[in-house]
Amino acid sequence: MSIDAILPAGGRISGDFARETGTEIKALIALCGRTLLERTLATLRATGRVGRIVVIGPREVVEHPCPHAADAALMEAGSGPANIVRGMEWLWNASGGRYPERILIITTDLPFLTAQAVTGFLDACPADVDVCLPLTRRREFEAGFPGLTIEYVRLRDGQWTMGCAFLVSPTAIANNRAMIERAFAGRKSQIAMVRLLGPLFIVRFLARRLTVADIERRGLQLLGCTGAGIRGCAPELALDIDQPQDYHYALLNCRR
Repeated sequence: MSIDAILPAGGRISGDFARETGTEIKALIALCGRTLLERTLATLRATGRVGRIVVIGPREVVEHPCPHAADAALMEAGSGPANIVRGMEWLWNASGGRYPERILIITTDLPFLTAQAVTGFLDACPADVDVCLPLTRRREFEAGFPGLTIEYVRLRDGQWTMGCAFLVSPTAIANNRAMIERAFAGRKSQIAMVRLLGPLFIVRFLARRLTVADIERRGLQLLGCTGAGIRGCAPELALDIDQPQDYHYALLNCRR
């Protein structure tokens, strides 16, 4: 059964980093002769599992030749969550006024994304869960990308990094727009994200008494929908280009 996908492509970089890559748009960074967006589209098509693909980004992306492999390239809205909603609206209209059962949302700055990483995540997602996101343990990430330093979330049941893909129910997204906007605004800060769960969870997080299961249960209480962190996902889903060191690592290790 094919899954429709939404690809946010509005992430920016600036300053010396942008000058080095030749673009301010992360999706248009080139590695081994192909942009990250081109690589992402080709990978999703190679899975044989992805149906329609909607790319949402700035004019530089929409007017670039890159999105030719997508079914639609839409101008971005005012925020990341608003971009997702715009993609959902396109899929609604393309489906004759109904949402797909679930949608894959995946970012366009994953230089080592593989078809196997995507299908492994999709296969591991329970059919009855509204929101699934990939989790990778520190040791698994470091084994996949030795020598690269990133920030991990330290919980009682391990040190984790979250991947940049989400399998979601469109209804759950539509019903929780305000909370999603808050989460998007605080996504770069661990404390800001934990604060969304409530004061008690901040204390438990700082004391390292919080587990993945605790967060899943609290998410159900807050959002009224089910969620699951999918353990053991491929580290390729978690390495995105945010900093110059990520770009340099990708340049040295990129594959065509």
